[in-house]
Amino acid sequence: MTYRTEYPRPQFVREKWLNLNGVWDFAFDNQNNGVKEQWFKTDKTFDHTINVPFAYQSKLSGINDRSFCDHVWYRKSISVPKEWSNQRIHLHFGAVDYRAWIYVNEQFVGFHEGGHVSFFIDITDYLTWNEDTLVVRVEDPSTDETIPRGKQFWNEKSDAIWYTRTTGIWQTVWLEPVNSTSISKLRLTPDIDRGDIKVEFDVQGDFTDKQVAIEIVYKNKRVVNDTIVLTESYNNRSINLYNKKIFRTSFHNAGWNWSPESPNLFDIKLVLMNENDDVLDEVESYFGMRKVHTENGMVYLNNKPYYQKLVLDQGYWPEGLLTAPDDDDLKKDIVLAQEMGFNGCRKHQKVEDPRFLYWADKLGFLVWGECASSPSYSEDAAARLMKEWIEIIERDYNHPSLVAWVPLNESWGVPFIKANKQQQHHSLALYHLIHSLDTTRIVISNDGWELTETDICAIHNYNHGSKDQKQKYQWFLESLSTKDAILNAKPAKRGIYADGFKHQGEPILLTEFGGIGFKVGEVLGWGYTSVKNEEEFVEDYERIMKAVYSSTILHGFCYTQLTDVEQEINGLLTYNRQPKCDLEKIKEINEMWHRDTIS
Repeated sequence: MTYRTEYPRPQFVREKWLNLNGVWDFAFDNQNNGVKEQWFKTDKTFDHTINVPFAYQSKLSGINDRSFCDHVWYRKSISVPKEWSNQRIHLHFGAVDYRAWIYVNEQFVGFHEGGHVSFFIDITDYLTWNEDTLVVRVEDPSTDETIPRGKQFWNEKSDAIWYTRTTGIWQTVWLEPVNSTSISKLRLTPDIDRGDIKVEFDVQGDFTDKQVAIEIVYKNKRVVNDTIVLTESYNNRSINLYNKKIFRTSFHNAGWNWSPESPNLFDIKLVLMNENDDVLDEVESYFGMRKVHTENGMVYLNNKPYYQKLVLDQGYWPEGLLTAPDDDDLKKDIVLAQEMGFNGCRKHQKVEDPRFLYWADKLGFLVWGECASSPSYSEDAAARLMKEWIEIIERDYNHPSLVAWVPLNESWGVPFIKANKQQQHHSLALYHLIHSLDTTRIVISNDGWELTETDICAIHNYNHGSKDQKQKYQWFLESLSTKDAILNAKPAKRGIYADGFKHQGEPILLTEFGGIGFKVGEVLGWGYTSVKNEEEFVEDYERIMKAVYSSTILHGFCYTQLTDVEQEINGLLTYNRQPKCDLEKIKEINEMWHRDTIS
């Protein structure tokens, strides 16, 4: 049986943990009678089993049922190691879509709303330390358009750009023992201009007479060995790296910064000790010295203009849906994209598994982080999306590969943002909220069109036409040629900026385009244009990219898309990650640079 075995939280690692993935009891609650009938009781019969962390709609779950069911239940017997009995036991969920109620030994222990990020519950006081029973009730409203659902369709059958739903547990479930006094948060902020890494952490519990030792290692050489004597629960220390002997010779060329070309990472370890030097907690993490900002109409990476060559990545798999079958599958998507000459991706309408970000950090791959949108607007929808973004940033802040946040896409969830002041305020609120929580990344207010205040003017344009539609292609070419042409074009019959907003000199990027449909095998589907064979596929990709590279104003792009997904056959790879052509040919095209290099 396939199930996820890797450590699920790569940015905050403790040595001891217990993976709870695998076979669980499972039940559909079609009539929503489970609470009334007390299905959290241990004597209740669950008539299915499921392979966690795969949603019941997926093949790898062992159920593979794509019909609607808004309420489902999980149950598993767990045995917490006796040697953990002097510590607090945290029960972690990587992600549960959408609402989860947790029971331990028939007692309610906690609730979480939000289907895309992790949460934990301290279950220590509910354990028997023999065989304990864990029950999870999930509610995932199939047709509610005010919850963040991304590409998950509110009809039973997938169609157009909408895909199969993911209900319930879809990332790893696990236990860890934690001392009553422990490190609860770690935030790492690089400053390459000063050569500092700002280390912030919280200590939960009694911090009196405690200290934290900080060790930083670069390429197996220790460069920092510092100690902080605790005087409060929140602590921070800015540590300068430039004055360390190992870096003095490389300071001027910044050869140890993080970038796709040189994904240099520092390992960091925090050890919490009492007055007797007894170790109470030990946490390992890593960081990259990386800076991203905009200036003079360009995006800068580490203070140099950087042309982003991104690919749209939906993060779906044919057997696991939103859940990658294996950790290697997350890594493989990055490797394949790099083989085609892309230096990053835009993770589309999904908050990806932290393991993907780990591999992006390790391999040197830029990531634009996005969140699932709600299809419709309401005050509840606005509040739900705000809450998710706070949790997203807290979870993923330390990843150097993440360079941008995309809170809204194509006016989804804000359909009247063009003129509606309330929806414009929502966009602005998200933009400013994210900047208030994270000063290290750029924020795109509404990727595609009808932008409000934004750090990047991000435009979608699929109007390249087929090979024979020469007039349409000429319009596509001209619409990208100059700043005025780009800003005055309405490729989706929508203005680039919402009413009352205009371009303020921010970099202009083409962040969705292409989508060439190419059928491989028996799969049926669609693309924005279509070709019949591999030769036409490569020719059409080159034709589109020549128009992009001929632009004097574009400072990067995001091509649609990495893989086919269900009925969409517009990927560079099939749904099973098989190349549709020689990937070296795509790379050669992607390495065309300026219009002067294009014949």
